[in-house]
Amino acid sequence: MMQSWHDLLFAHWRVDERVLRPLVPSAFDIDRFDGTAWLGIVPFTMTNVTPRGVPALPWLSSFPELNVRTYVSPRDGKRGVFFFSLDAARLLAVLGARAMFRLPYYPASMRARRHGAAVHYQSRRRGGAAVFEATYEPAGPAFVPKHGTLEFFLTERYCLYHLDLIGRPSRLEIHHAPWQLQPARAEIAQNTMADGLGLRLGKTPLLHFAERQDTVAWLPRSLRTRI
Repeated sequence: MMQSWHDLLFAHWRVDERVLRPLVPSAFDIDRFDGTAWLGIVPFTMTNVTPRGVPALPWLSSFPELNVRTYVSPRDGKRGVFFFSLDAARLLAVLGARAMFRLPYYPASMRARRHGAAVHYQSRRRGGAAVFEATYEPAGPAFVPKHGTLEFFLTERYCLYHLDLIGRPSRLEIHHAPWQLQPARAEIAQNTMADGLGLRLGKTPLLHFAERQDTVAWLPRSLRTRI
């Protein structure tokens, strides 16, 4: 599966691992940087969603998506992402992702509008209280995060983990070029994306912006042993 991601905001908060631990399946260890766990909220726009070798699907040509995630450190050494939720503006995309990838996608009413360098982003999950509204923009030159830095830890991840339909730990591999990150600034008007997890986030997240990332993803595979 090929995808392109545009106008990403990486908003990250330090969180108490003791609060996070019951929310992540026991098959996965929570990954930490300098002893601290992190929660990320990532709004962006998805385009060019298509199986490899197939023209882009018109009904998946462009739509906003919003992820709530943390980071896990499996025992096989391949660090990855664990998603608490993925909101998307296309119902067919939600249904397809749930069926194909076994991921916690939710339909939402969403809008992403760009005015110059700034992106105004609105999302409200259908039938729920998960709301995110912010205006964000890059605030500095692009850089490639260096290995060992916090920026590398938070963004350079090439797989995601979840449980399949019968509770087995699974891994979904992705591939893309190294991130071109920029410092960012944001005015977050509403953010209740973590309320359903019982987490209260502070008002000063760590912010980064990325203009575009082209990716390839594979179908998930169950792990033969507990990781």
